[in-house]
Amino acid sequence: MGRISHQRAKGLGQVLDPDRQRDWLEGKATLPDAEDRSEFLEQRFKYVARFEKLLRRPQAEEVLEIVGLYGRNCIPMPRSTEREYWSVSCLSSTSDKPLIRVNASWMELFTLLPDADDLRARFILHLSDFTTDGSSAPDQLDQGFIEQCVERPEDVSHFLWKDDTFGIKIRSAVSIRKFLANPRALRGIRNFNLTHMNRGRNAYQASHCYSVADYMLGEGAE
Repeated sequence: MGRISHQRAKGLGQVLDPDRQRDWLEGKATLPDAEDRSEFLEQRFKYVARFEKLLRRPQAEEVLEIVGLYGRNCIPMPRSTEREYWSVSCLSSTSDKPLIRVNASWMELFTLLPDADDLRARFILHLSDFTTDGSSAPDQLDQGFIEQCVERPEDVSHFLWKDDTFGIKIRSAVSIRKFLANPRALRGIRNFNLTHMNRGRNAYQASHCYSVADYMLGEGAE
């Protein structure tokens, strides 16, 4: 991740300086976060029905546990940055029928989708974090490493997108959890998230579901 000029900083760079971002990226620092959240009650109520519908899905418990892992480990200062720099939607009406989707700026970061009674995930990432030589050359993709990050090699696939952006698709909650727990994969997730949180304010604030975000911030029902 390149240095961010304090004078020209936008997005996350306005509230978190480049050195602290880098320390968090490398797992060298735990960032202090706000105790209180800035919440819009009208918006919370707007998506309560969708959240209640999610709770009736057979994957609901796994979804909420996985988004909790994602919120704690993949987003810097999630309370301080909620909604303005990242958001999570619930049962969006897009064609892929996601259960939840996390966004920053204009970019999808992470999506959970149904797979019968189990789950599928889609992570959008920098290709260069998953190549053997740190380049963005598709033929240098470290397929062996990616397969080691999941329970079974057949649980993972990928798709190329553009420039230094690609996607990893993972089947089964077990493999999704294992991917999130791998240090190199986690660094890649964090790096991509920082890139887009630094690009400006989140364009998807209006679809933010506070009820799902509760679980990402450790405030969900026990």
